Amino acid sequence: MTAQIIRKDGRPEYAIVPWKDYETLVRKAEELDDTFAYDRAVAELQQGHDELVPAEVVNRLLAGEPPIRVWREYRGLTQSELAARSGLSQSYVAMLERGARRGTIDKLGRLAQALELDTEDLLPQPPEAGA
Repeated sequence: MTAQIIRKDGRPEYAIVPWKDYETLVRKAEELDDTFAYDRAVAELQQGHDELVPAEVVNRLLAGEPPIRVWREYRGLTQSELAARSGLSQSYVAMLERGARRGTIDKLGRLAQALELDTEDLLPQPPEAGA
């Protein structure tokens, strides 16, 4: 690669490189960013800080199904089991799933902990614009 160096006060200020060299540098930088992102994602999975979620679960959430129900079923729990793990009643869990009640942050936090999620994962998602 050839570069023309422009100096200011005796120090390199700019480097002018041929366009093809510039494109190669940009492509390699993007590939390196992708590699770092991939390595971080793999490390998060291996350390148990993140998990892969099946498309079926994601599609149900995007379709607007109640997050508590979707995650409870994905984790293979009954309402009674989830209630016991979170210290809530089964009827309260059922009301939350039906939308008959809105949970407090404290109670949603307890459910999230029982489901091994972040509390925000249980908040209903607003419909996307144009949907």
